[in-house]
Formats: sequence, structure tokens, C-alpha cells
Amino acid sequence: MEIAKDSDELRQRLKSVRGDGTVAFVPTMGNLHEGHLSLVRQGLTMAEHVVVSIFVNPLQFSPTEDLDAYPRTLEQDLELLTAEGVALVFTPGVEDLYPAGLEAHTKVTVPGLTDVLCGSKRVGHFDGVTTVVCKLLNLVAADIALFGEKDLQQLLVIRKMVADLRIPVRIESVPTQRNADGLALSSRNNYLTSEALGLAPALYRNLIAASDAIQGGARDYEGLCSGVIQRLNTLGFVSEYCEARRCSDLLPAQEDDTNIAIFCAASLEGTRLIDNIVIEHY
Repeated sequence: MEIAKDSDELRQRLKSVRGDGTVAFVPTMGNLHEGHLSLVRQGLTMAEHVVVSIFVNPLQFSPTEDLDAYPRTLEQDLELLTAEGVALVFTPGVEDLYPAGLEAHTKVTVPGLTDVLCGSKRVGHFDGVTTVVCKLLNLVAADIALFGEKDLQQLLVIRKMVADLRIPVRIESVPTQRNADGLALSSRNNYLTSEALGLAPALYRNLIAASDAIQGGARDYEGLCSGVIQRLNTLGFVSEYCEARRCSDLLPAQEDDTNIAIFCAASLEGTRLIDNIVIEHY
């Protein structure tokens, strides 16, 4: 496995990788877990080679979020990626990707999809995501890029950005990886105490209950989501939102919509957790 520490080195090392078959790309912020590795494994079924980036992107952190506290486990990450058969890992520094500085750097904004849900709570977050992903997609120039469905809003935003900007890459999604208790895998789970880890799966269980009600004919989406919030808060969560939205454009779900998702964000012990469940009904 090769490692490129800056953009110039990446370009040089990509020549041999691209010349030897198709390339799948998995962008990450490191602290890898089975969720990330599932993207790598899926990539290896779709292309001859997988390229992974590890970069904790400061542009997607708000001033109230602790960038320095984000877990960085580069040595462990590289061992995991070597074992998975990754061809190349890109580990740039901030000065390489943002040579003009964070404030003076050109930003990519995707309107509409970023104004709701997490976008309305973490102002500027998605501009940071789309800016760095656009840059990475241009640098790697892969045939395929893979993203997890755990952050469904992010996936939809990236799909729109790639389509609007005509970036020549195919975006593939990979289902959310979960513990046996249903908790979605996330680097943020590392912040939770054992007590909070016992409570955290209730978030997904409540989404399943709401989905079951909708599959059974319920259409009071607002009432169902309010119920999820009330139950989570009773358990000790601090709920941020729970909303039913159309998967196509993230507008509020209507009774006759057939492809919707319930999105939820809530905190435990100050750690923000997100999850979603997609519901197709007729």
C-alpha cells in the first residue's frame, strides 16, 4: 500500500494506480471502523483498486465544535487499510488542501438540500463537506466514489453536487453498518460512556417503530416524529430534530409520497448522534 502525504505526491502515485485498472475512492476523516471498511470492501467489488483519503476537515466544524478533540488514529487506520488491500492512502495536511487559508478559500455550496435538518443546525457544515469532497474528487479522479447511507442527507447533497458540477464520477451508496443492538457505527460513539452506549440504540428502535406505523398505514408524520422525540427525551436524550422528508429533494413528506425517510438527531452526554430510516410504501 502506498501513502501520499500531499497533492503533488498523490498525482504521481495515482499514475501507476490508474494505469492498472479502474479506481474506487473512499473519503474519510480517519478513526476507521467497520462502517468505513464496508465502503472499502464494496469498492473492491466494483473496481480493481481502492484509494482512501484520511483528512480531518476543519472547514466542516463549527466554532462550537471541538476540532482538536476529534479522534486521530492514523497508525491504526493504515494497518486496517493495508489488511483490506487498499492501493493508496492520501493523508494531506490542512495547508495542502487549503493553501489560501480556511476563510479565503473558495467554497462549494449546494442550495436547498443543505438548508434543512443538519444543515439548519450546523450552519456552514455542508459547505465544508462539499468543498473538501469536490476537491478530493477532482484530485483523485476515480471512476467510483463510495459514501455511507448513515448520513443520508450528506449522500444526497454530494449526489446533487456531482450532478450539478458534472464531475465525472459515479456515486455509490453503502448501507449503514450497525452493532447487534442496532446502533449505527460512528466515530462519535467513542465519546459515549458505557451507560450511554446502553441507551443509544433506542434512537434506531424508535425510528423502526415509526417506520412500522407508516408501513401499517399511518400518515401523521408530524405526530409520529413528535412521539419519537418525546420518548427519546424521556430516556435522557436531548433531541434536536426528528422529521419525515422526501428522499428526492428533502421537502417535508406528504401523504402520497412513496419514498421517504425519517431523519433524527439527538445528543447523549453531549455527543451528537444521527440516524435515519428509509421507508418505501404505496
